[in-house]
Amino acid sequence: MAEFSPKVVIRTYAPARTWMVAIALIVIAVLGAYLLFEYGRARAGFDQLAALRARAELRQEIQKKNEIIEQLRGDSAALETMRTSQVKERAELSRTIGELQAEVAKQAQQLSFYQGIVVQSANAAEVKLQQFRIGPGATERQFVVRLTLVQTGRPDRTVAGTVSVVAEGTRGGAPATLDLGALTGGGAGQLPFSFRYFENLNPEIVIPADFRPERITVEVRSSRREVAPVTQTFIWALDAA
Repeated sequence: MAEFSPKVVIRTYAPARTWMVAIALIVIAVLGAYLLFEYGRARAGFDQLAALRARAELRQEIQKKNEIIEQLRGDSAALETMRTSQVKERAELSRTIGELQAEVAKQAQQLSFYQGIVVQSANAAEVKLQQFRIGPGATERQFVVRLTLVQTGRPDRTVAGTVSVVAEGTRGGAPATLDLGALTGGGAGQLPFSFRYFENLNPEIVIPADFRPERITVEVRSSRREVAPVTQTFIWALDAA
C-alpha cells in the first residue's frame, strides 16, 4: 500500500507590493474625481482661468472709464472756470468802459470850461458864471453851492466884486426867500471875489426844516463899471457828484 504524502504550497507574502497597489488605486480614484470636478466646473462656466481673465478685463475697462470720467470732470471744471472768468472779464471791461466814458465826459467839461477862459474877444471884458452846482453837505439839511466865475474878453487885469445868492421857495405854505446871510446862519450876505482868469467859490448853506427850496438866484456884480452885472436863476436840483 502506497504511502500518501500531502502537497504543501508555500506562498511568499509581499506586504510592500500590496500597499503600492492600494496607493495607486487611491491616486487613480482621486485623480479621476478631480478630473470629473474640473470637467463639471468647465461645463458649468466656472473655468478659473477664464474667470480671472474676465475679471482682469473688467478691471481695465472700469479703470479706463473712471479715467475718462475724471477727464470729463476736469474739462467741465475748466469750462466753468473759463465761463466765470469770461463773465468777470466782461464785467471788468464794462466797468472800465464806464470809467473811461465818465473821464471823457469830465475832460470834455473841463475842456469847455478852459475854452471859455481863453477865448479872446474884441468886446469889453466881462464876468461870467461858468458853472453852478448844488451838492449834498455833511448833514441832511446842509448843502454846498459850487460857483465858478471866469473873466472873458481881455483879462488884462484883475476883476473884483461880490456874489449874492438867494433861495426862493415856500415856507409854511407861503412864498419865501432866503438870502446868503440867512442860509449861512447869520454870516455875510455876499461872497467877495477877486481874480484875473477864474475863481471857484464853494459856500456851505443850511436850509431850514420848514423851508422848501424851488429856485436859487445868483447875482455877480463887479466893482468895475465897465463890467456888466450877471444874474442867473437855477432850478433847485442836487448834483450827486
